[in-house]
Amino acid sequence: MNTTSELEAIRAKHDQKSGTPTGLGILLVVLITLLFLVTLPILTLNKPMAALFSGYSIGWEVGVLLLCFVGFGLLGLYDDLLKIFGFAKTGFFGLRRFHKFAIQWLLAFLVSSFLYWGLKIDFINIPILGIWHLGVWYLLLASFLIVTFANAFDITSGLDGLGEGLLLICLIAFWGIAATNLDQVLSLFIAIWIGALIAGIYFTINPARAFLGNASGMAFGATLAVVGLLSGKVIALIVIGGMFLIDAGSSLLQIVSKGILKRRIFPIAPIHHWLELIGWEEAKIVSRAWILGIMLAVFGVWLTYI
Repeated sequence: MNTTSELEAIRAKHDQKSGTPTGLGILLVVLITLLFLVTLPILTLNKPMAALFSGYSIGWEVGVLLLCFVGFGLLGLYDDLLKIFGFAKTGFFGLRRFHKFAIQWLLAFLVSSFLYWGLKIDFINIPILGIWHLGVWYLLLASFLIVTFANAFDITSGLDGLGEGLLLICLIAFWGIAATNLDQVLSLFIAIWIGALIAGIYFTINPARAFLGNASGMAFGATLAVVGLLSGKVIALIVIGGMFLIDAGSSLLQIVSKGILKRRIFPIAPIHHWLELIGWEEAKIVSRAWILGIMLAVFGVWLTYI
């Protein structure tokens, strides 16, 4: 196989998508936020507080969800605006990658502070071993997971419908977990998110008629981590969202290998592009990833019961 020519063919194929409209995710982030704020008061009518919030303060729980969702959405919106208006080519008001990464960590630490000081969450539930309280170390773990999943979703969304479909599988799993925990606020947010995401997948599945963009990419990945943290199921989050971590991990390995070993582990990364390189069709990669995502989701939900 002529690797160079194959790489050029893959790049040429993805260059053909350059005219596809982007920014659909901006609409989804706004829609999900508004629907959540409109329907939340309806949910609270004639229901005791304990039946709704599973021990959490409603103000802090809503604040955590919206701070993460809207905050990371605005950070991703910056990149979308650069692309939509062509500022990326001119270099107008551009932030370097390091600056954006630092802002991600600041946002993640702020969200983690809401979880730790506002909701008093400082624990993780490890199957078999039980609940472990981490104290202030929880802030570091939570921030790390939020930043990791924000970037992992963004990396995985390199094929039509790949990231969105995997996210849908994760959300359905956590919807069931939230319902089991009797957390109706989180259940409501996830349900609205699922509905909007299904509508988005209608347009982004192969061949994509629109791309979500970075606004939803940042918001969706980071908030998936927060959903897992609110559920207290960090191990389940890692398993259920495992496909995101595998795909993003392949990119990380590539970067580390090039920086330290001065050579590539893969001819191309992330791994979904490597599968294209060896001859897999885009639809085949996406469908197989969804199947693996379902398997991991089932296993992750099972872990929450042991």
